[in-house]
Amino acid sequence: MDIGGKRAADVVAMTLDTDRTDLDYRAWLKEAVRKVQADANRSADTHLLKFPLPEEWRIDLYLKDESTHPTGSLKHRLARSLFLYGLCNGWIRPGKPVIEASSGSTAVSEAYFARLIGVSFVAVMPRTTSAEKIRLIEFHGGRCHFVDDPRKVYEESAALAERTGGHYMDQFTYAERATDWRGNNNIAESVYQQLRLERYPEPAWIVATAGTGGTSATIARYVHYMQYDTRICVPDPENSCFFDGWTRGDPHAATDRGSRIEGIGRPRMEPSFVPGAIDRMMKVPDAASIAAVRALDTVMGRKAGGSTGTGLWSALKIVAEMVAAGERGSVVTLICDPGDRYLDKYYSDGWLAEQGLDIAPYAAEIEGFLATGRWPAPDA
Repeated sequence: MDIGGKRAADVVAMTLDTDRTDLDYRAWLKEAVRKVQADANRSADTHLLKFPLPEEWRIDLYLKDESTHPTGSLKHRLARSLFLYGLCNGWIRPGKPVIEASSGSTAVSEAYFARLIGVSFVAVMPRTTSAEKIRLIEFHGGRCHFVDDPRKVYEESAALAERTGGHYMDQFTYAERATDWRGNNNIAESVYQQLRLERYPEPAWIVATAGTGGTSATIARYVHYMQYDTRICVPDPENSCFFDGWTRGDPHAATDRGSRIEGIGRPRMEPSFVPGAIDRMMKVPDAASIAAVRALDTVMGRKAGGSTGTGLWSALKIVAEMVAAGERGSVVTLICDPGDRYLDKYYSDGWLAEQGLDIAPYAAEIEGFLATGRWPAPDA
C-alpha cells in the first residue's frame, strides 16, 4: 500500500527512526540538565567580605566575593542560568556548538559548562581581550574567534551560529530573563541571607556594575519583589553608553569605542539592561576604577578585576555621602573576578602609561576619605 508515494513500511520505519532520535535527544537533555544542576549543588555559596571602616562611622561595607566560583567570576552564575535556559528551550543540541559574544569572563564560564555537557564552544571577542582570559577559555576547552571592532561581536556571533548550525547564546539579550530573580538562591537572595545576623541586615545600597545588565536587573527585581527599601546603584565606566541612556531615557544611546574595564560597559543599550528597575547610576573614570581596585589590594590583600574597582569606587562615594549625612547602615558591592587575570593591565604601570591613565589623584581621594571620613575635592 502506498501513502503519498511511499510504502507503508517505509513510513513506519521513518516514524520509528524519528521516535528513536527523539528519545536519544531527551535522554541527552536530561543528563545535560542534571550535570548543570549538579554543578550548582556542589558549589558552596560565595563569601561576603567586610571592608574595614572606622567603627565610629556606624556604616558597614561588604564585598560579595564572586571570584570564588569554579570558573572564578560572577559570570559563573550567569553561564549556568543561560545553559539551563538554552537547554530547556531546546536551543542547545548535542553535536552543535554554542557560540557567545563575550569580552572574557562569561566566555570562560560558558566554555566550562559546554565541556561539562559535551558540546563545543566558540567565544567571539575583541582582539584586545586580556591574554589570561583567552588562556582560561582555551583551558576549559573553548575556542576564541577575534574581531577588531568590538561593536561587531554581535553580528559575527550570529553569523557564525548560522554557518555552523550552532546556538548563539546571546547573553546580552537573555541575561535578565534566564535568571530566576524571585529567589532560588540567586545572588540577591544570597546577600540578604548572609546579612541576616549583621547589625544592618537590610542594606541601604547595593552597588552592581553592568555588562549585560542581568545582575543589576536580578538584584533590583528581587528587592522590589521582597519589598525591601534597599536602593540599587549601577556604576558605568568610560566608553559605555548605559549612563547616558539612563539619564536621557534614550534606549538608542551608543558609543563608538569599547570599554577598557573588561566585562562591564557596552557600546549600545543592551536588552538585558533594565533602566527602570534601578535607582541611581554613577559615571566612573577608568583611572578611578583602577585606583580603587589597587586600594582593595592594599587594604584587604585581595587583587580583583577592574569592574570590581568601578563598583568599589562608587560604594566608597556612597559611604562618604552617608557619613556626611549622619546616616547609619550597610552597603554591598561585588568582587566580580580575580586580579590575576589582569596583571598585564590594571596592575601594570606600563599599561597605565600606554593608556594615558593617571591614577594618583584618585588614589589620593580614596586614601584621604579612609583617613578622615570626608571625601576630598578632586583638586585638594
